[in-house]
Amino acid sequence: MRVLTSVADTGTVTLCLPQDVQTEAYDFPAAFFRERVWHVARPRPDRHLVESAAALIRSARRPLVVAGGGVIYSGATSALADFARATKIPVAETMAGKGTLRWDDSQCVGAVGVTGALAANVLARDADVIIGVGTRYSDFTTASKTAFQHHDLKFININVTEFDVHKHMALPLMGDARVCLEELLSLLQGYETDAAYATEVASLRTQWNAEVERIYAIRHEPLPSQGELIGVLEHAAGETGIIVNAAGSMPGDLHKLWRAKHSKQFHMEYGYSCMGYEIAGGLGAKMAAPDRDVFVVVGDGSYLMLSSDLATAVQEDVKLIVVLWDNGGFKSIGSLSRSLGQDGFGTRFVKRQVGLPLAGDFVAGDYDSELLQIDFAANARSLGADTIECRTTAEFAAALEAAKHAQHTTVIVTRNDRYESVPGYASWWDVAVAEVSLMPAVTAARVAYVQKRTEERFYF
Repeated sequence: MRVLTSVADTGTVTLCLPQDVQTEAYDFPAAFFRERVWHVARPRPDRHLVESAAALIRSARRPLVVAGGGVIYSGATSALADFARATKIPVAETMAGKGTLRWDDSQCVGAVGVTGALAANVLARDADVIIGVGTRYSDFTTASKTAFQHHDLKFININVTEFDVHKHMALPLMGDARVCLEELLSLLQGYETDAAYATEVASLRTQWNAEVERIYAIRHEPLPSQGELIGVLEHAAGETGIIVNAAGSMPGDLHKLWRAKHSKQFHMEYGYSCMGYEIAGGLGAKMAAPDRDVFVVVGDGSYLMLSSDLATAVQEDVKLIVVLWDNGGFKSIGSLSRSLGQDGFGTRFVKRQVGLPLAGDFVAGDYDSELLQIDFAANARSLGADTIECRTTAEFAAALEAAKHAQHTTVIVTRNDRYESVPGYASWWDVAVAEVSLMPAVTAARVAYVQKRTEERFYF
């Protein structure tokens, strides 16, 4: 219980018992099973450091909060909202921190980093004080250390773990996120950012919301774009629906676009882009919140990695709405490959042509004739799920409504376009490019890569 009640060390526990041990009996003392109440502490930060942090914030011209998953784990969403509204400091969200503020809160500037929104990334670039609350500053959050470019940038980190609280040579407030925010706010009475900065934040929010609406309004043909499908899904999820995803291009697009209305609405396993997690993760989410609709978004590539948990959902009568987007292969890694001059090699579900290497994205001949004919709907039906097949955005919207009213797990299979993508916004990801190549496109990508690396910053 020391680990389970530790705010720093707690986490998933796996207990493995050998089969013979499982059959044995042991005379445990009755006291071992006596009910006990364990208190989870809220560690308080050092007072002197809190005072120093408050003084640093008061001196800042362009402060920005980067809210991570620790805000949600601490139950600090209300404290963060109070802090942001009182000080007029904008709040950007990491992948795990999505939903720490409602999307329509005046201080919420959306996702930050590689998969970030325009508003958050522009503000991060020019911020002079970053207040990191419950964030690990992952590679995606910092855009490979290119997100923050102010010449005299300072960090204030609020975290319960010693390892994370000292990152980027920060002023460290090691403690519970809610308590730290409350104590910090008590020392910032009467402080708020100046009017010019507040006006800039409001303008960037307006620009970003218009961009989201633009993407949601796309009606790409002959197959819909991923962005417009996310818009339809967001509408169907409403205030209480839970979105679960893990891998491919979807987590990035969802991080950018999704307008979170609840701190427990957005569930992305993106620490390791774990293909196949989606349906299993959806089962856990539905068991934790049986009264809420759970929408599992999975790509065709991830579905092929692990679809068998559909049978478990049917067996245990755990209703899921599984949204399967079929773009004919590995959309995310294909796009990354093309950006590095490698033509999406091996990322499409196509038959190999006799005597030729495995095709990339741009090959001669009829595209449709080369596709593997994978019947995802038939596969889902064979596992016991109801299925609906769609080819248009309107059909997808209707299918979602039907699935919401169904009694059992439904898999909605929708063909969508492989190339119509949600763009990046003032961000970059450090993905190494081959230093030596016979492909001119790769050589050109290497030159651009070397140049961008000069923007990476280390805070000593």
